[in-house]
Amino acid sequence: MRLWTLHPRYLDPQGLVALWREGLLARAVLRGRTKGYRHHPQLARFQEHDSPARAIDAYLGCVVDEADARGYRFDRSKIAPVRAPLRLAATTGQIEYEWRHLMRKLRQRNRALHRRWIAEAKPQPHPLFRLRRGGVEPWERT
Repeated sequence: MRLWTLHPRYLDPQGLVALWREGLLARAVLRGRTKGYRHHPQLARFQEHDSPARAIDAYLGCVVDEADARGYRFDRSKIAPVRAPLRLAATTGQIEYEWRHLMRKLRQRNRALHRRWIAEAKPQPHPLFRLRRGGVEPWERT
């Protein structure tokens, strides 16, 4: 499971679809509807929020917005609307780690996107996250 801290605009089509599917799985886990994945490290930052279900819905709302912008048809009815803005903290080190990881994936899977994004000096986080200085998050498996 990879719930990217990076903005979903950087993902290739396969990555965006995978993020949606894995995000829906994370949503089911956070709502107590599965037996597996309950201790998956990628869920820690959502579990630490006062309302984990609202946090993952806000996260997925941005993913479905990106899908809409690309003309994809993700089923928005699978998530609850989030009325009040939510923010989670993320570190600059996490963004840098994920950026290198994504660039390796795109170099193999989608050379055109790799060429488009490789020179990006300051990749943006997913809109849910506000960056603070720091290293790779402790829950990340490096």
